[in-house]
Amino acid sequence: MEQALSREEASEAVLDHGWRYLLGTLQTSVPVRSLAQGIRLTSRVVAVCGDDADQHLRVDASPDLVVLTLQSLTRATVTVRDVELARDISATVREAGLRAEPGIGTGAQRSVQLVEIAIDALDITRIRPFWKAVLGYADEVGGEGPTDPLVDPFRLGPALWFQQMDRARPQRNRIHLDVSVPHDEALLRVEAALAAGGRLVSARRAPAFWVLADAEDNEVCVTTWQGRDA
Repeated sequence: MEQALSREEASEAVLDHGWRYLLGTLQTSVPVRSLAQGIRLTSRVVAVCGDDADQHLRVDASPDLVVLTLQSLTRATVTVRDVELARDISATVREAGLRAEPGIGTGAQRSVQLVEIAIDALDITRIRPFWKAVLGYADEVGGEGPTDPLVDPFRLGPALWFQQMDRARPQRNRIHLDVSVPHDEALLRVEAALAAGGRLVSARRAPAFWVLADAEDNEVCVTTWQGRDA
């Protein structure tokens, strides 16, 4: 059951069940009417996951939304078991009279997403320990190399990763955000950003990522799982 899935396999397996693949995880959201309702739903979801809940499921509950994330913590990726749990959870949500949905194109309610902070660096091994210490972060499971992400142990803050520079670029921002969205939300998000005064810096690597910038050239990447396999 712990067989890892490719990005495409994971995405296709849950597409019709209200989940989306994001950065090695499966994620969905469930609109609720109160925190009490959200907690009751969470209890039912944990129960349906059984003994696998602690090693696969993360929950963020608020008075209007419950965000559910699945990933094998021992493998740091999506496995066959995560897909099975996603389908079981969606069925449990329906039984509760609610709906698991990724929030694609819903306007006021954004889609599910994950945000990462990327830092360009000439000497990653020199600066990575500083950021690990100052943020109180930890190495991602199975990743202690210089370009492997640092993560919040409580999974509340965005992951931090480092991009190797080949030369100094003092006039360019060296910290930018990566906003990972569902593959079928990406163009909507890019178009909204452009309509809000942004500009397209590059779409050369789309659909893996689009590079956008605000009016003062601060950059952000809108990313998806697609276009990343050789």
